[in-house]
Amino acid sequence: METQDALRAAVLEYIGRGVEAADAADADDFERLALEVFAYQFAENEPYRKYCERRGRTPDAVARWTEIPAVPTAAFKAALLLCGDPQEAEIVFRTSGTTAGPERRGAHHVRDLSLYEASALPNFRAHMLPDGAQLPMLILGPTLETAPDSSLTWMLERVRRAFGADGSAHFVDESGLRVAELEQALAASESAGKPVALLGTAAAFAHLLEALEARGRRVRLPAGSRVMETGGSKRLGREMPRDELYGMLVERLGLSEFYCVAEYGMTEMCSQFYDNVLRERARGQSPVSRHKVVPPWVRTQVVDAETLEPCPDGRLGLLKHLDLANLDSVMAIQTDDLGIAGPEGFELMGRAEGAELRGCSIAIDQWLSAQR
Repeated sequence: METQDALRAAVLEYIGRGVEAADAADADDFERLALEVFAYQFAENEPYRKYCERRGRTPDAVARWTEIPAVPTAAFKAALLLCGDPQEAEIVFRTSGTTAGPERRGAHHVRDLSLYEASALPNFRAHMLPDGAQLPMLILGPTLETAPDSSLTWMLERVRRAFGADGSAHFVDESGLRVAELEQALAASESAGKPVALLGTAAAFAHLLEALEARGRRVRLPAGSRVMETGGSKRLGREMPRDELYGMLVERLGLSEFYCVAEYGMTEMCSQFYDNVLRERARGQSPVSRHKVVPPWVRTQVVDAETLEPCPDGRLGLLKHLDLANLDSVMAIQTDDLGIAGPEGFELMGRAEGAELRGCSIAIDQWLSAQR
């Protein structure tokens, strides 16, 4: 196994090849790097090593990236999953609170933010700014000062610094979404004919759109304006389907649906996934359907909810990700998110519940028994 510094440099070099890297040589390099990262994490991450040993998966026994054990996301609530001293972590990202209390929040210790940034920035640019646009970024989210341990907040702040034009601003504070100020910013964009990018959670967009609807207000944002939304949303106490949300964005803000891009990310992962639609549109293509694009330094599988074995394309199952950017924690993550794999990526179908999570329940039982 390469030294830690050499391995980090190799991962950064691989990610730095860009979002388009996908030839056979890159696939071979991914396989080699994934196995080396697994050996590093097995050696340096004691809770993960115990879990792998419990399953009979050691570096000597694993020959393909598909064989690397994935930890359930709940493991990040139950153990410190880090290679090295936790005092060396640059930041600790935490999941949102639960009914079990703040002590049950998952924690992702990120030792090297350069890996996070190397993954996040080019991926955002490729899918949100594929036309090279430089836009004011209106962020429907808090500042880092308000939410210092939110991975989404950190990512949006780095995006704003790297790509945001003059006029970029946050519109959420301790009191919530500042609807009146945001509406003024949208009106200014409309009157000046200068497009903007709106970035935030689907719940924040639903709040904005319902406020505009209540006032009978419509805005016609200039051509080239776009939205990045992430996470689920509710409308009048019920879950809002994504197509309904996008319909409201088109109706109330005058956006093209091709300029509404869903982002899918996790506190436990350094990399994100984006819809294909705006990127394909910038290439002169007409997107046939929406799917999430998997960056070259990530591998995503759809697995059976009971057995956690890979599903054929087109079948609903649970998403499992392997992210090289997760060098210093655990790169293989088993989620309880539902998806359908296709030749170009995957379609996100929501979260599994109850009986659908039999495989995840078995995985977390194995995790807990390995830590005793």
